[in-house]
Amino acid sequence: MSRIADAFARARRENRAAFVAYLTAGDPTANATVELASALGDSGADILELGVPFSDPIADGPVIQRAGSRALAGRTTLETVFEMAGRIRDSTRLPLVLFSYVNPLLRRGLSRAAREAEAAGFDAVLLTDVPPEEAGSVRGPFVAAGLDTVFLVSPTSPPARMEAAARLSGGFLYVVSRPGTTGARAALARELPETVRRARRAAGELPIAIGFGISTPETARRAAKLADGVVVGSALVRAAEEAGERRVEAVRRLATSLSAACRREKAWHAR
Repeated sequence: MSRIADAFARARRENRAAFVAYLTAGDPTANATVELASALGDSGADILELGVPFSDPIADGPVIQRAGSRALAGRTTLETVFEMAGRIRDSTRLPLVLFSYVNPLLRRGLSRAAREAEAAGFDAVLLTDVPPEEAGSVRGPFVAAGLDTVFLVSPTSPPARMEAAARLSGGFLYVVSRPGTTGARAALARELPETVRRARRAAGELPIAIGFGISTPETARRAAKLADGVVVGSALVRAAEEAGERRVEAVRRLATSLSAACRREKAWHAR
């Protein structure tokens, strides 16, 4: 069983949704990223998505755009992201997802990037701008390196695309909660339960995780009632940004509350 599969299985046994956290690698420094990852691991996160900063982040809202700009200004590269991942792997038990646009990996060379990602301790790769219809030439090197590939589906995904994304995914299927970019939202979309039902039909036994827009314990609690996992990114990045030198304390506090919100009060079964 992979580390990601084990994390979801453990959460299910404990009657909770897995808490999937996101950080932009290198924001504001490599050392800060490693410290924040350790704090997340200590505060209940089950899985960590480590984002590769990119100059044209079309799927990201302003919070993660700013984080990427800070990381790039600090000369974060794919190579230094792998170095950070190695340090995180040495200091935590968190399964790691390489969260990236495809361009940085193409520039490195897909086969080389896949081998280096696996060697650094990553368990999976999520490419935000590769749809399942165009994944054939991209996915192979990562599968060959032993990495899970995670694909995205959204409320606008037709059944055929959801089925294709689920068929190509390992670890989990990522359900985007609403159309648009990443970013904190005050409430979940009204159509989310129906989106999750459709994704569940496509995914079968594969776990599904909801992301984009989950920012508070209340929204995390509601998402945990629908899915196997809850993904939080912008809220954690923003907490670190606003806290400055006290970023570790701020992220630890928010992560603890989000982790608690992922626990279910009643027995839960996939719908």
